Amino acid sequence: MKIAESRVISIGIRCPYPKAYEFLSSPENFPKWASGLGRSLRRDGERWIMETPEGSAEVRFTPKNAFGVLDHFVCPKPGVEIYVPMRVVPNGQGCEVMLMLFRQSGMPDERFERDTAWVRRDLQTLKNLLEA
Repeated sequence: MKIAESRVISIGIRCPYPKAYEFLSSPENFPKWASGLGRSLRRDGERWIMETPEGSAEVRFTPKNAFGVLDHFVCPKPGVEIYVPMRVVPNGQGCEVMLMLFRQSGMPDERFERDTAWVRRDLQTLKNLLEA
């Protein structure tokens, strides 16, 4: 089995960990900062559906937990699942938010770089939102 190239993208946020985790663990808040998940995210029973330029995609979120785990799975089409590990951890009076980006099979260098920049922008949006 091949190991995918990955990047851990992290940002320090001047927001207390409990407040940041409460915000981040609610899927309803993702459209406020995570443009990579699209601007439309709606609940459909136990599932979450996002609208993308390519059509609807299912998103599954890790249930609330005591460890700051915010992993989610994006399913753009049947049989395809993209795992997105994410964590928030205390850091002094604030917190650190980390997202691991895996390079998808066959993804060109320029697309991986573009996705990396996109995640950085989204985390900066999150920082601005939580520090306001």
